[in-house]
Amino acid sequence: MDKSRSTPELRAQYKAALARALMAGYAVLSAGGEAMDAAVAAVTSMEDCPLFNAGKGAVFNVAGKNELETSLMLSRPPASHPSIPPTRRGAGITLLTRARNPSQLIRALYLSPADAPHTMFSGANAENIGAAMGVELVDESYFFTEARWREHRRGLGLPEEPLPYPTKPGDDQDDNAWVPLDQLSTGTVGAVALDERGCIASVTSTGGRTNKLVGRVGDTPVMGAGFWAEEWTVKGLLRRAWRRVRGKSRKVAVGVSGTGDGDYFIRLASAATIGRRMKYLHEPVRVAAKACVEELRRDGGIGGVIALDNAGNGGRDANELFGYVQGCRLRGRRA
Repeated sequence: MDKSRSTPELRAQYKAALARALMAGYAVLSAGGEAMDAAVAAVTSMEDCPLFNAGKGAVFNVAGKNELETSLMLSRPPASHPSIPPTRRGAGITLLTRARNPSQLIRALYLSPADAPHTMFSGANAENIGAAMGVELVDESYFFTEARWREHRRGLGLPEEPLPYPTKPGDDQDDNAWVPLDQLSTGTVGAVALDERGCIASVTSTGGRTNKLVGRVGDTPVMGAGFWAEEWTVKGLLRRAWRRVRGKSRKVAVGVSGTGDGDYFIRLASAATIGRRMKYLHEPVRVAAKACVEELRRDGGIGGVIALDNAGNGGRDANELFGYVQGCRLRGRRA
């Protein structure tokens, strides 16, 4: 985030919005709900807030349009939907223009393998499938915010007015009272949750980069790049015996959500690499997350990740100061 534009009042707004998202996820977990639903609830809260580059606050592309992306991945199928095959894992969607809450759309598609059997979707057809399942679609004008529009026009060196959707008297959206702190590629939102059954879910949502080319696909919908979740059984008699002595399960799981320069995340498969380092190098989640973020930096990309294992250990790392991260512990589980 751009520290030069930060004020105490604006930081308070961001932290309050994050607290609302956190409590939305907490409410689901505290009632014994699924990690998937907790993560979607948290991300939905941020998608509804114009402060974040997702949903209502999405940035504009070079043509002055909003093209949104989202993803969801689970370490194991949700207990509430036992018919979901373990190999389904997750999915991503790109080039959305009408889904009010992309995170709710990806949840609906993931839970409907018969209607949406693929791993990645794009555009209007994905939205139409979701609409048939009850997902809310809106007119593209819903995503307009004056602050994002002016940011888009300034970036292209173009006049900021006239506005395509002028503010009307009595509008309850106070889009002029804030200045976005995120720049270019760093405003993606995400949530990783662990429920009482040991399932980890990662949900990510974004508007992408300010003034990106039309049709550009970032890391958010690309499995293994901007999001990841998996579970595995530890191998090796000595290693398993040592885990048993320490009271640890033979199974390890992790969930990851990333934000930053998506092109670098894609080139390095950053999210999945965190899981691979944990699985094959036996690194703790914090160490693996830090190593992958450092790899991004070495290649010239800025970014950060939130990661969580099934013991409730979290890893948060970034190679630039650009975001806020909050978390809480719930009966040994985290949101």
